Amino acid sequence: MLGILKRDPIERLRKALGKDKVKTSLVERKLYSYDATPIPVERSVPRAVIFPETKEDVRRIVEICYEENVPMFPRGAGSGLTGGAVPTEEKGVVISFERMTRFEVDVDNATAVVEPGVITYEFQNYVEKLGLFYPPDPSSYKYSTIGGNIAENAGGPRCLKYGVTREYVLGITAVIKEGNVLKTGNPILKDVAGYDLTKFFVGSEGTLGLLTEAILKLIPKPQARATALAIFDDLRKVGEAVTKIMTSGVFPSALEFMDREAIRAVEDYKPVGLPREAEALLLIEVDGTETSVREQIGQVKDLLEGMNVKVDVSENEAEAERIWTARKNLGPALGNLRSGKINEDIVFPRTYLSEALPELREIAKKYDLLMAVFGHIGDGNLHVNLLYDKRNREEEERAERAVDEVFELALRYQGSITGEHGVGLTKKKFLKWQFGEEGYELLKGIKLLFDPKNLFNPGKVVEV
Repeated sequence: MLGILKRDPIERLRKALGKDKVKTSLVERKLYSYDATPIPVERSVPRAVIFPETKEDVRRIVEICYEENVPMFPRGAGSGLTGGAVPTEEKGVVISFERMTRFEVDVDNATAVVEPGVITYEFQNYVEKLGLFYPPDPSSYKYSTIGGNIAENAGGPRCLKYGVTREYVLGITAVIKEGNVLKTGNPILKDVAGYDLTKFFVGSEGTLGLLTEAILKLIPKPQARATALAIFDDLRKVGEAVTKIMTSGVFPSALEFMDREAIRAVEDYKPVGLPREAEALLLIEVDGTETSVREQIGQVKDLLEGMNVKVDVSENEAEAERIWTARKNLGPALGNLRSGKINEDIVFPRTYLSEALPELREIAKKYDLLMAVFGHIGDGNLHVNLLYDKRNREEEERAERAVDEVFELALRYQGSITGEHGVGLTKKKFLKWQFGEEGYELLKGIKLLFDPKNLFNPGKVVEV
C-alpha cells in the first residue's frame, strides 16, 4: 500500500509565486533572520524568504501557509528595535515586502493609497512637492517602510503636534486567516461605522495578518519653521520648562530632550558645537506661517529666559539642520561608548518628568551603569539607553535588572512601557504589567480571533 505523499509547502509556494519570489539559499535566510534590535533575542533561520509583489501574491502565501501550518514573519526594512521582524521558528518563512513599493496620491482629496514596502522618506518627499505633508517621522524614516511604520504605530519628533502613524491611517487592506482578504475604511475623514478594525492593525506588529495596502491621510505642508536650543544647568528644571511651554499657548511641532551623557556622546562622535558642560538641552521647533513662526519662537525664548535658561534661536535653515543632525546622530554616537546597549522607549505623563528624570539617574547609579537619556519629551516619550560591555556578563546582567526598574518606574508614574518601538520580543513580559490579567486576556482573544492558528508573527507581543 502506497503511503500518502507529503506536500512540501516551499515547493507549493514556488509553484504559486514563481522561483524568483521564493529564496532558500542559506545566505539570504541568515540575512533575513535579523532586525536592528540591539540586544540578543531568540531567533531562528527561516526555511525561506518570500518576496511578494502583488496583493494576490500575499493572498496565496497566506492561503498556503495557513493550510500547511507554516509560521509567517512579516518584514519591512528590518529597522525595528524590539525583535518584531525576527523569525523565531525554523519551520517558518520571512515575508519581505520590499518589492511592494507602489503608491498613488489623490491631491484633491489629500489622501494616498500606499503599498507596505514604500520608503517613508521617499513618500514624504513626493507629497511635499505637491504641497502636502505626511508628518510621522521615526528616526529610521530614511529607510523604514510605511508598512513597518503601521505595524509599529511609529512616532518621531513631529508627532508631538501631529500625532503618531495611527492618526494618518484611514483604512487598510490585509490578508488574515486562511487567505481571507479584509478591507477596512475609506478615503474619508469621518467614519464611525462599527468597531474600528483599522486601528486594530495599526500597532499590531504583524500578529493579526499581512498588510497589503493602506489609505493614508495627508495634510497641508507648513510654510515655515524655526528652531531654538535651550540649555539647562539643572535637570529638574527641564520638566518644569516642558510644562510651561505646553501650557503657554504655543504648540511646538517638536520638543526634543538630550541629557548630559547624550550631549557628550554626540560631541565626541560628530561635534556640532553643543555645550558639553550642560546638564540637559531642549531642541524646540515650531512651524506654521512665516509670521506665526517668528512670534511663537520669540514667545518660547522669552518664557525660558524668564526661568534663567539660556536660549539660542537658529538664524537660518542650515543652522537649524546642524542642530537636528546632532539629535539624529545619537544612535551611532551611543554605540561608540560601549559595545552593548539596551534602548528602551518609555512614556511618562509630562507633569511627572521633573521627578522621573532624576530617578532614572538614580537607577543608573544603583547598578553602576552608564545611562544616556533623550527623546520626545514634549509627549513624555523618553529613550533610556543603558550601556554596558558585552564581554562582561556580570555588567550585562546588571543592565538587564536595571531595565526592570526602568519599566517599573514608568508604570508607577502612570506611564507606558513603550511609546513607539512596540513590544515585539523584548518587552513581552512587561506587557502584562501594564495591562493586568484581564486586559492581557482580551489582547490574546483579539489575536486568536484574527489568527486562530497563531501563524502570523508568532511569539511576538502576546503569548497564546
